[in-house]
Amino acid sequence: MIKKPAKKAVEETVIPMNELKKNATMAAESPADEDPGTVPREEGTSELEKCRGEAKDNHEKYLRLAADFDNYRKRVIREKEELTKYANEKLIRDILPIVDNLERALDHASNSVDFNAFVEGLKLIDGQLRAALTKHGVERIEVAGSDFDPNFHEAVMQVESPAHDYNKVVEEYEHGYLLNGRLLRPSKVSVAAQKKETNEQ
Repeated sequence: MIKKPAKKAVEETVIPMNELKKNATMAAESPADEDPGTVPREEGTSELEKCRGEAKDNHEKYLRLAADFDNYRKRVIREKEELTKYANEKLIRDILPIVDNLERALDHASNSVDFNAFVEGLKLIDGQLRAALTKHGVERIEVAGSDFDPNFHEAVMQVESPAHDYNKVVEEYEHGYLLNGRLLRPSKVSVAAQKKETNEQ
């Protein structure tokens, strides 16, 4: 038995010619869809010019800050040099009257035979000088009857002294001084040596 070919399940749809023309006209008149990520040429140029302007302003600010910092650094160095140069101005001002008094004492001694008066004048000047040093934080290190302390004393020799215990300061050869509690110059002293033991026969 011979089978007949099956009919097409879906018949072709026929679109009228006038409908095709209408659709073509609408497609031509409607604008193409724009890419939302696309930036117009005019807007992109404006943003670039804006960035260039900001970069130029930042560069000028940097140059001004660099110049200001350099001027500040030079001023600090100059002020530090002046401070170091004139750091002892107050001390010198206090010592100058003492120098004047010393000159007067010497002039008086050259024209006078009163030696005792000259000595009294020197004692007065010595007191003025010590007062000026004390005013500026200079203090003499007291060593009488003290133990030897390498932080404040410089031992120039060891001596045997029956009157002193071991490591005691025996004699001071040069005064030591502190400046505001910090060692300025150690005292030069002699120190008692350890006593030798004697064996009785």
